[in-house]
Amino acid sequence: MNSQFKKGILELLVLNMLKKSDCYGYEIVNKISITISISEGTIYPLLRRLKTDGYVTTYLSESTEGPPRKYYHLSDKGIIEHDKLKGEWDTFSDGVNILLGEEL
Repeated sequence: MNSQFKKGILELLVLNMLKKSDCYGYEIVNKISITISISEGTIYPLLRRLKTDGYVTTYLSESTEGPPRKYYHLSDKGIIEHDKLKGEWDTFSDGVNILLGEEL
């Protein structure tokens, strides 16, 4: 997949995952990687920015499989941002789908 496509949509995908449930970074990478090829090096800087911007908060939780995991939780501000980005995505993708269906 084109890297510019991925770059533009990853924030929405991460916020969407966190809207459903709290996740740790590696879990986010694994879930997104099922359908889109990404690396940890792509997600962790995004998670840091989302935290800096106040869209997510973090907390540590003990793990039975090693050291405590840092979980990411969507803040109220993050929910608002998710909903805004989702609306923009819906409008954009609807327009693209209309144009792709047309014979130009």
